[in-house]
Amino acid sequence: MGRRLHWQCLICILSSLAVQPAMGDEASWRHSMEQVRALRQKGEYAEAEKAGLAAVEEAEKLGLSESDVAKSWNNLATVYFDTGRYQEAQKLYQRSLDAWEARISLEHPEWAHAVSNLAVLYLKTGHLKEAEQQLLQVARIREKALPPDHPDIAESCNNLAELYRAEGRYTEAEPLYRRALAIWEKIMGPEDRKTAIALNNLGAVVSSQGRYAEAEPIYKRAIAITEKTDGMEHPALGSPLNNLAQLYSTEGRYQESEAIYIRALSIREKSLGPDHPDVATALNNMASLERAQHRYSEAEPLLKRALAIREKSLGPNHFDTASSLNNLADLYRLEKRFAEAEPLYQRGLHICEQALGPDHPEVATALNNLAQFLDRDHRYDEAAAMYQRAIGIWQKALGPEHPFVATGLNNLAQVYLSKRDFAQAESVTERAIRIQEKTLGPDHPDFATCLRNMSAIYEMQGRYSAAEPLSRRALEILEKKGPAKEHEAAAAMLALARLYHAQRRNSEAEAMYERAIPIQERTFGPQSPELASNLYHLAEIYGGEERYQKAEPLYRRSLAIMEKEQPAEAPALAHGLKSFAGMLRRMKRKPEASALEARAKAIVQSQAFVSPSSH
Repeated sequence: MGRRLHWQCLICILSSLAVQPAMGDEASWRHSMEQVRALRQKGEYAEAEKAGLAAVEEAEKLGLSESDVAKSWNNLATVYFDTGRYQEAQKLYQRSLDAWEARISLEHPEWAHAVSNLAVLYLKTGHLKEAEQQLLQVARIREKALPPDHPDIAESCNNLAELYRAEGRYTEAEPLYRRALAIWEKIMGPEDRKTAIALNNLGAVVSSQGRYAEAEPIYKRAIAITEKTDGMEHPALGSPLNNLAQLYSTEGRYQESEAIYIRALSIREKSLGPDHPDVATALNNMASLERAQHRYSEAEPLLKRALAIREKSLGPNHFDTASSLNNLADLYRLEKRFAEAEPLYQRGLHICEQALGPDHPEVATALNNLAQFLDRDHRYDEAAAMYQRAIGIWQKALGPEHPFVATGLNNLAQVYLSKRDFAQAESVTERAIRIQEKTLGPDHPDFATCLRNMSAIYEMQGRYSAAEPLSRRALEILEKKGPAKEHEAAAAMLALARLYHAQRRNSEAEAMYERAIPIQERTFGPQSPELASNLYHLAEIYGGEERYQKAEPLYRRSLAIMEKEQPAEAPALAHGLKSFAGMLRRMKRKPEASALEARAKAIVQSQAFVSPSSH
């Protein structure tokens, strides 16, 4: 029941302050500065770095003003920022900031630009307290020095909103995004690029709160503006197209999502080249869609190509490279290729720690994902330690009531549940429920997940009367979301079916199984392992009521699926064979029953028998 975490931001970071027209020897410096911007846009970071170093050398050699030298440092710092060399970027941003401090007032808007760039770096590297302090300082300077509808104030609102969104403070972020949008619409126009950026960011924070129907037209407007302003194939379309496609994927609208992802990839390949980091991002997004549809063989080459691009363009130790490693490891985990998954998880975690520091929220995400693998591999103590460290990082960096903290607690509870430590599982799940309800609201799908998990804890203890209302409430939340959460609603139905079956309320259990199984067939396919146990349980209900004609095909389907999953499903297969054989004996078909019992016995003898579990 764990979740893969991720969030994306779009921040207005300046590559340099405005460069004034130059004459004579200054023309070479100006050319180098312009080259940095052009090469960065193409993703040619090695060449951009050379141009940036040349600009610094020329500015110092020509004896240009401290302001122009500071602009050169600032410009080079952005290249280091792009390529994940954050310590080098921070030194140059600080150096340019010190130069500006020496020549202009600390209340000057130009100085505020330099502070804003450094604050954005702090935000990227997880130093959120430092980022907030500086962003608030910039906002105060600009509010004091500039008219209330100045574009720089809109930028401050946008960047501060990004900080709050990173901290899960969605209700504080949203009005700032809306103010930035209102200013840019008024000053720049309703069809300006900055207006499109503001719409894209607003859509992201609205979507983060589960308000998908509201987010969709916001993204569509951002796309329409960018298409009109920059053309149908401009790389600036990448972010809003990606976000809209991700929204459709979340809602289960896979065909619409795939068409948009394909378009975004085509635009980036054509405009930026096949080896640009943004192409890797588009490939990763397409792979996530394939994974959501359990098309793992289609996802793998996309993830491998994305990894190769990032290793080549950004380097083997960049955070985005770590993200690609983690994504590929996740795929291998789902395919039960555990020996291949673990070293990728470990390498990704090491890169994150080295690139971002041990207390960065993204390190917590890497720990969370590795812990999911360890939990699946039954290494519960290691998994619990990883989850606890991740939760500690999120609490310190984002606050004790951030949704990520709730996710970590929820995942940790599953480890306790696997160890049958019900008291601990219940305690941490209760805290997760309080956080989710407070931060996301009582109708958010993630809140429904916490309710389902608490229901499972009660179910395993035989506390059916406590479990049932939680599963019912979770189902109500998810059904309100329509097709977007159909698969999760089916999981809630199955939880209720198990509760009813355990209490011998077979007619209610049957109704839930009959509703949920067709959804699973649509989601996973008719031969999916996820179906096997539910087909088996429904067959048991039919067989127990002597409805043999309905039970037999379900038994056969279930057992055929388990056969394909050998040896992983061997214990469950043996149990199922014996159960089916028992029904055949009641039907006076003893030879068939004997054959199935012999097969079951052979399986039991080949390996230790364990009771089947519900999937």
